Amino acid sequence: MNNSKSVVNDRVQPDDRYKGVLSELQIELKTPCEEYPSFGMDEHYYLTISKTSKLESNSIWGVIRGLETFAQLFYLSDDYNVIRINTTDITDFPTYPHRGLLLDTSRHYINVNNILKTLDAMAMNKMNVFHWHIVDDQSFPYQSEKFPELSEKGAYHSSMVYTKADIQRIIQYARFRGIRVVPEFDVPGHTRSWGVAYPNILTQCYDYERKNVVDLGPINPLSDVALKLLKDFFEEVQELFPDKFLHVGGDEVNLNCWNSNPELVKYMKDNNVTAEGLHALFMGNVFPLLSYNKTSIVWQEVFDEYVPLSKETVIQVWKSLPAIEMIKVLLAGHRVLFSSEWYLSVLKNEWWDYYTYNPRQMVYDVTSDETLLPNIVGGEACMWGEMVDDRNVISRVWPRACAIAEKLWNSVLDRDRRVSAAPAEAYNRLEEHVCRMLRRGVDAQPPSGPGFCVL
Repeated sequence: MNNSKSVVNDRVQPDDRYKGVLSELQIELKTPCEEYPSFGMDEHYYLTISKTSKLESNSIWGVIRGLETFAQLFYLSDDYNVIRINTTDITDFPTYPHRGLLLDTSRHYINVNNILKTLDAMAMNKMNVFHWHIVDDQSFPYQSEKFPELSEKGAYHSSMVYTKADIQRIIQYARFRGIRVVPEFDVPGHTRSWGVAYPNILTQCYDYERKNVVDLGPINPLSDVALKLLKDFFEEVQELFPDKFLHVGGDEVNLNCWNSNPELVKYMKDNNVTAEGLHALFMGNVFPLLSYNKTSIVWQEVFDEYVPLSKETVIQVWKSLPAIEMIKVLLAGHRVLFSSEWYLSVLKNEWWDYYTYNPRQMVYDVTSDETLLPNIVGGEACMWGEMVDDRNVISRVWPRACAIAEKLWNSVLDRDRRVSAAPAEAYNRLEEHVCRMLRRGVDAQPPSGPGFCVL
């Protein structure tokens, strides 16, 4: 409905396009509410805008997406005095079931309020997975009930931790917005902060002559103590986070450290295995620590180093030559998440650089085999934390992540590959959307250059 009007002496003077005042929005939810969002949840919705508008969906998640669209259909008249909306009929659903944002809260601690604001922004962009890279080498802000020393000694400061109550609040806040919270506890690498409290679980790295210990490296793959700690730790994590998926990392393991350690060198020689074989051994011991109703996500190194994996394991591709990597993973029967070209930590990249990529299109361009495409289940924008903290994380993520969100929601396979760059209308959409986000309290940076928003 183009509610085109001018206001004179407090009376509405409609023009010939005026079709009345929108009086109500009727919502029809056709099935009972699910308790939590989940992988593959139904996000379809049908929206009709007229005097009495109607939103229909088979699921509460579709209702949430439809309400977001409904809110975004309103716009201001040129004189900013009248709110308008056009008549329309919309049938909408996402291309990819997994549309995620990774947020690293270890390199810099991100406070709970900024995480909640991030979830608000994700909902505005119909993203549905908050991949919480909660700990890493630099700090351990997760407050464990079973192992409180991990954060007591491994966090930057006692004020920079996430308590059980904080995490439950974040999960609930995300749930109300149709967003899954998938935690990542990366092992065996990226674990230096674990060793502040429990140095005996990490590998001692030796100098070139293997005489002197010079550092602590990844978790020791032969340590029974480490495996027992991980067993109890993952039991706690799985009870706290309700999502079916748990990211166990597996990336960037310092194999040189393992190759320097005399104990591990002897084991490798006696058992005729390499450091990569130790990685496979360790990950093979980690996967059984997940309960029967949990599914693991891993970074691509775990697949590349021939770690035995169940077909259910999801592989997150992040390195160069991603199309070739994705094809290898798909041919092995696994599902794929794409992140290679969507690192928000690459500061020189702007939103249009991210907009270019459609992971299914990338694979199709190489193979033209459409049967592989459904197992590319989505992707994630990755905001690694080296150069962001509470002062700039929101503006660094938004609106650049908006481009990735749009590609994941609404990508069309172009068999002729006629279009690669962001079209002009995408620039216009994003300018409008940034103003909308600013009005709703998300401090997104200007998307494309000079401009203005009336707030």
